[in-house]
Amino acid sequence: MLKKIIAAIAMTIILSSLFTTTGDQAEAAYYHTKAIKVAKSYLGVPYRWGGLTPRGFDCSGLVKYSYGKAGKVLPRTAAEMYYKKGYRVKSLRVGDLMFFAQNKASRPSHVAIYIGGGKMIQSASSRGVSIASTNNSYWKPRFIGAKRF
Repeated sequence: MLKKIIAAIAMTIILSSLFTTTGDQAEAAYYHTKAIKVAKSYLGVPYRWGGLTPRGFDCSGLVKYSYGKAGKVLPRTAAEMYYKKGYRVKSLRVGDLMFFAQNKASRPSHVAIYIGGGKMIQSASSRGVSIASTNNSYWKPRFIGAKRF
């Protein structure tokens, strides 16, 4: 009888953890999808150093604003996002944050949102809010890692 009770408790714990994980993944997918939709709605908005509004965004301003509209609070700068949020990942999923630096030893100075299909959305000083290839000859060698949250 005790073995049956223990087995039932163990099964309940396993099943509840499966549903929690599925729920967490669904919630994360919602935030990522919503943030990307928000960011895409601002394609063409000019780059503005320190910009955090639809009048002009810098890279981290766009990411912070987009995720904020999706219900997630992120730090203000690319470096703070890199060091204080999420966990590092090796293979990209839609919604992951991609970080870039002038060289591999320096702090992150640029952040973009991976949107799938080898593309990212960003606010770059040369183009404002735009979509770029992750294999872009400028960005690819400056890529230092991705984070998921």
